[in-house]
Amino acid sequence: MRQRRKFIVELTNLSCKTFLAELAGNAPAPGGGGAAALVGAAGAALGNMVGSLTVGKKKYAAVEADILALNERSTALRKRLEGLVQADAEAFLPLAAAYKLPKETPEQQAHKAAVLEEALNRACAVPLEIMAACCEGITLAEEYGAKGSVLALSDAGCAALFCKAALQAAGLNVMVNTRLMADKARAAALNAEAAALLADFVPKADRVYEQLTQQEG
Repeated sequence: MRQRRKFIVELTNLSCKTFLAELAGNAPAPGGGGAAALVGAAGAALGNMVGSLTVGKKKYAAVEADILALNERSTALRKRLEGLVQADAEAFLPLAAAYKLPKETPEQQAHKAAVLEEALNRACAVPLEIMAACCEGITLAEEYGAKGSVLALSDAGCAALFCKAALQAAGLNVMVNTRLMADKARAAALNAEAAALLADFVPKADRVYEQLTQQEG
């Protein structure tokens, strides 16, 4: 376990090739949640790309201050999502360990149930944070699409789509874990939180995509 935790701490330092190889393997982490965070970070980076291609252009001087502010938010968001790649893996390890606890005696069964419930709560918390971050990414993509260089509109659209996919993937990770929770009221509250984010921001990402595909250069 010590060796595995050391590896997880270094997840975001891996090359893309090595990270994908780990994702394809049989280890419990990284998994879907970490991959969602990485895709969301790519979406934030694409939005920032739009801003970088806009700053300094005379045609967009009137919105340069707005773009610079968007770039600051986007950079912070990308770094936040990069950190959530690691956080998701670390949150899953206690859950994987909880499943392996013995349950031969009533005492062991009660202990396992309590540990598992706490681990499930933690395993839901990070995907929910990924979801919230991806919602911000969709909002940023919309603003970049409205104010950024027309030469980079496709990148703003891709940013929205990447964040939408990551949002949905993280939402799935929440719901998979809540199904196993004994506290059904808590599970319902977590599901409702995730569902609200999906209901608001999946259509928003779709609107951003549609608007950008209809714009002319």
